Amino acid sequence: MKEHYRQAAELVARAHRIVAFTGAGISTESGLADFRSAGGLWERHRIVTYQEFVASHEARIEYWSMRRELIPAILAAKPNGAHKALAELERMGKLQTVITQNIDGLHQAAGSGDVIELHGTNLTASCLDCGKMWPIAEIQERLEADDLDPQCDRCGGAIKPDTVSFGQAMAQWVMNRAFEVADGCDLMIMIGSSLEVQPAAAIPGVAARAGAKLIFVNRTETPYDRIADLIFRRGCGEVMRGILAAG
Repeated sequence: MKEHYRQAAELVARAHRIVAFTGAGISTESGLADFRSAGGLWERHRIVTYQEFVASHEARIEYWSMRRELIPAILAAKPNGAHKALAELERMGKLQTVITQNIDGLHQAAGSGDVIELHGTNLTASCLDCGKMWPIAEIQERLEADDLDPQCDRCGGAIKPDTVSFGQAMAQWVMNRAFEVADGCDLMIMIGSSLEVQPAAAIPGVAARAGAKLIFVNRTETPYDRIADLIFRRGCGEVMRGILAAG
């Protein structure tokens, strides 16, 4: 393992434009369970699609009932060693951008400045009609008072978290920028993603085709392991601290 850390530290030292790509696994050490894991939210709650949310009062109640359970955990979560290590790489002038599938805002809380949130953020919510925005903590107060289909106080429209739901298209400019920075990096560090959700899962492949080296940090195998130069099957915080210490 020491040799792995040494090799990873050498890749970091030689790189000029590092991009991190992160998934749910980087936040599990902050107490946020992977939605797909056993006992996770998607096992205990039916997935409500964007189309259902827009069309049905009952679907919105079902959706917000799940969110009422999720929001307190996200608001209480703190960045862990892996988030902090990426922020440190940025302060060192090595890390250019973080591309994340997560909606928890922990990269920004750790100090990362340039974060591309592929699936939006759960820290705010907006009216689907007029666009008025609220901190998610204010919406949580309404949910806990059993207002499970919160409406906009300005226009009466439905309020939805600023996340990308199933059936909802990701903003094209967000994906375009993610692919652009992946194509321009010389080292990508992938942390905590199963690389199963498209089109985001294709991002490491974009970096590899452009000639970048790849470090994968994930406890389980991914469909793209064959393109990685180094693979770590340990905890994200442990690995990232180990790489920095070996540098």
